[in-house]
Amino acid sequence: MLFEKVLADLKTELNGKVMPLFIPFDDFIQIAVTKPDNVFRNIFQLFADMINNYLGAGVDEYPDDPDSINYIKYDCYRLFVEGTDNPFFADRPFVNRLVNLAKSFREGSHRNKIYIFEGPVGSGKSTFLNNLLVKFEDYTKTRDGTAYEIVWRIDREKIKGYQSKNIFLEEKYNINIGNGDSEEISEIQKILSFSKTFEIHCPSHDNPILIIPKQYRKKFFDSIIDDQDLKNRLFNRKEYEWLFKEELCTICNSLCQTLLQKVGSLSEVLKMVYARKYQYNRRLGEGLSVYNPGDRLNKQPITDPVIQKVLNHLFSDSNAVKYVFSGLARTNNGIYAIMDIKSNNKNRLLNLHGIISDSVHKVEHIEERVNSIFMALMNPEDKDVIESIKSFGDRVWVIPIPYVLDYNTEVEIYHNKFGREIDEMFLPGVLKNFAKVVISSRLNVRSKNIEAWVKDTEKYRKYCDKNLLLLKMDIYTGIIPTWLSEDDRKSFVSKHRKKIISESEKEGHSGNSISGRKSIEFFNEFYTKYAKEGILIDMSKVHEFFSNKNKNQPYIPDGFLDSLVTLYDYNILQEIKEALYNYNREEISKDIMNYMFAINFEIGSKEKCSYTGVDVEVTEDFFNKIENRLIRGAKAASKVKYREYIQKEYTSKTLSYEIGVEGKDIKETNLYNLLLQKYQYSLKEDVLNPLIENDNYRNAIKDYDLPVFKTYDKKIRSDVKFFIKNLKRKYGYSENGAKQVSLYVIDNNIPKKFQ
Repeated sequence: MLFEKVLADLKTELNGKVMPLFIPFDDFIQIAVTKPDNVFRNIFQLFADMINNYLGAGVDEYPDDPDSINYIKYDCYRLFVEGTDNPFFADRPFVNRLVNLAKSFREGSHRNKIYIFEGPVGSGKSTFLNNLLVKFEDYTKTRDGTAYEIVWRIDREKIKGYQSKNIFLEEKYNINIGNGDSEEISEIQKILSFSKTFEIHCPSHDNPILIIPKQYRKKFFDSIIDDQDLKNRLFNRKEYEWLFKEELCTICNSLCQTLLQKVGSLSEVLKMVYARKYQYNRRLGEGLSVYNPGDRLNKQPITDPVIQKVLNHLFSDSNAVKYVFSGLARTNNGIYAIMDIKSNNKNRLLNLHGIISDSVHKVEHIEERVNSIFMALMNPEDKDVIESIKSFGDRVWVIPIPYVLDYNTEVEIYHNKFGREIDEMFLPGVLKNFAKVVISSRLNVRSKNIEAWVKDTEKYRKYCDKNLLLLKMDIYTGIIPTWLSEDDRKSFVSKHRKKIISESEKEGHSGNSISGRKSIEFFNEFYTKYAKEGILIDMSKVHEFFSNKNKNQPYIPDGFLDSLVTLYDYNILQEIKEALYNYNREEISKDIMNYMFAINFEIGSKEKCSYTGVDVEVTEDFFNKIENRLIRGAKAASKVKYREYIQKEYTSKTLSYEIGVEGKDIKETNLYNLLLQKYQYSLKEDVLNPLIENDNYRNAIKDYDLPVFKTYDKKIRSDVKFFIKNLKRKYGYSENGAKQVSLYVIDNNIPKKFQ
């Protein structure tokens, strides 16, 4: 009974998900009108929808940035990792290239090309393509991923001149079927006697909408579609051009023309046209075909003698419909993929040249239309195959797939290979820095585009390497570093961003790069050597390990390791400052608002601040107290000039426009937030003084989890508890890690390094 109930539930569930096997053409048109984005799409648009389905819209970390170049962070887990035997980890530069390719497909551009993914050995090309095709096939099995193809259900009784099969066969072949004189004729008889309709699917998997003659399609759509917006899209957008240009495959066109002669009207012909779900199946080579270098070429046409004889019999004419097609028809409206351009695949690629150019393939005496996505994988050393044929130049779109250039992705690879528990053995940021060292070996040492943008590189020597590779790495991951000067941030316009991101296409290929496989090997060696219970891995271990590696082979650019340690020191110093920062934010906010209000009055005035309600006595002492924070170390004359500048900004922009016109609250204005940021930054500079100057703080940190900690002064205990708690909460440190990094900052006097 339990089995029967489970089976019944399963049937109910499947009935709700499985679409009818055959959909009459009239019903198909209704589906097209109600779900146009699903039906009115070819293989290129289906592929684009698949990419969008798995990746979604992504995240832009700077959505309000007017110079954004739409360099988006995508979560590739569902597309390349989830449910796969061998995950592929796509970095941000590559996945943005893939998304841009898909967008061009959706828009109807860049067809009649072969898309070659070029990368060095070990870059994961094969894994990428295999996983991509698996997810494409999975997507087509969903309702959103449904594609349709033509199925003919030919009604014999409606064909004019059709005779009783027995009489026809006996007269035609002079054979007595009843006595079984011909095995072939007997097979035809069995096929035709099984049903009054004879079914045959389109071997080229044509969309059923193409059955409408090309010259009548616009009029047809105009008559069946009421939605004016949909009509405008179909008639005017390039992405729908194919609806009015593509033709039926030769076999379906012959069937249509012959049936039109036999039944006398197009409406009767359309009653024999059905739609069914296009069943993409890589293993069967339907809609997806993947060729390895060792696979033999087969140029022999495909046919079915029995189907051909049935068609000859139905139409009483052996020349009416030629049931012959090529292997390319099986991937029409599908994906044809070549794994590595070597051996037989060289000839396979060359054979595609003419087909890609004209979308036409000759099969015996007939022409076959081919509209497929042609993809290939290529190693850099095999590039001469396509370069040897000049006419191939405008038919090839090369998409670089180098070694990973995004350090976040490199860390994900380590997580996949060694488990996420490895994080517990590193101080925060150190594992990511290991990945940065690996990435540095894959970058070109010099960047003319960064040099054109950042005019003075020396000012960043405390935070970055001399070649600004660390800056480029952050940009590749979508980050604009906080340590950049305000001028350089402002000048980082879209022109510079596009050029720098485009450099990623030419990096990660060189022979000196640490490959993906070598990176895994290095990390395994590093982790085995340094991961020890109770002591977290710090930057000294990373520096030591790669310094030794560089002695044998110069993987790492000169000076990069030292600069990486310096940037790490700078970052943890900011974390310590933030963790120690314990000022009353409300009081700071009041100081800033009182200051902005007071600069409009003469010295000696006493006014009630309209923002805080506080009576402000405008004196030099009042201004000095705040300006000593805003412009540290400035002389009296400089303070006066600064005050005049702030007063001008306040009256001309803040008060007259932001508050007066836009209706902003004072706390929402640019000037308030700028002054608040400067004030807080200055306060944070001072919070380190007790930590560095008082040995009791160092000892209290060391003894934090010991009974002796209770013997320290109450304020010291309170301060130490406060900032260790903040390090854990804000930056992910463990208690042991918070102690370790604090002692590192104190013992190495890191604040002095950045004075």
